[in-house]
Amino acid sequence: ERHALVLEVDHDLVTLQVLEGTGAMRAGGVQVRFTGLPLHIPVGTNWLGRTCNGRGEPLDGGPPVTGDTMMPLNGWPLNPVHREPPAEPVITGISVIDALTTLVRGQKLPIFSLPGMPHLTLATQIAAQATSSGRPFRVVFAAMGLTHADISYVRDRLEERSAAGELVLLLNAADDPVIERLLTPKIALTVAEHLAYTEGHDVLVIMSDMTSYAEALREVSAARREIPARRGYPGYLYSDLASLYERCGRVRGHPGSVTIVPVLTMPGGDITHPVPDLTGYITEGQVVLSAEVEARGLYPPVDVLSSLSRLMRSGAGAGRTRE
Repeated sequence: ERHALVLEVDHDLVTLQVLEGTGAMRAGGVQVRFTGLPLHIPVGTNWLGRTCNGRGEPLDGGPPVTGDTMMPLNGWPLNPVHREPPAEPVITGISVIDALTTLVRGQKLPIFSLPGMPHLTLATQIAAQATSSGRPFRVVFAAMGLTHADISYVRDRLEERSAAGELVLLLNAADDPVIERLLTPKIALTVAEHLAYTEGHDVLVIMSDMTSYAEALREVSAARREIPARRGYPGYLYSDLASLYERCGRVRGHPGSVTIVPVLTMPGGDITHPVPDLTGYITEGQVVLSAEVEARGLYPPVDVLSSLSRLMRSGAGAGRTRE
């Protein structure tokens, strides 16, 4: 038994993407059963402390994750009128971020990096250390397209937080199916939304690497023969990224919040590349890593003058952060 997603319906022809691959499948020997629903997953606190692959299947030897509630991966549209403006800081424990580009609860603040820079180290450190003023705080870490060595590093560094029941790990390896990479951030955000708006936790979602996600989107788009736009990416890349990034924030009448830190590598160091360019339009600032700063032996190698948190004034100051 394998699982598939409907990519396209054209009269009596249906195009499916098989999540587990098509090896050993023969024409005429396959039966298909449609659920009649978009992809749903169980949600709840049972996700805390678990390590799963990009489809949400356990990698830690435990049973499948269960829950009393099922939610669609695409989430529910949120009325902007019901949003509360971000007002309290998320303390990452990394001085350059806390002091100069303060991350605020409910904000989306991406990390722009170059290939070979320690962006994964920084993202993992934020996931291990982040807290929010004594409130129940949880972290969802969604890894996309990482090597097995990087996945082992992430699991080792976050083992303590996972054992404490404060972390959800979703790990999509570079050799996993491409379509799975498109599901990973949606599963992470669906789990985070329930933990935040139903269970009342403050949730930090770290998504690394969004460039791998965008390249997976381009690959699936090319397979579907869609008209390409800039650098071969589909024309809906902007709206697709926005559908992920905009699932953060605080909701009036609900105590929890979702904060998003997307990590992305800029191919060739080009900040005008479609992925960082469009991300910059949607998000509220950026933390930019610099090869020149790293060459001076500084960690994290943040380019301070290129970095900005547009909501810092809302989250820093007397009564919120220390002097």
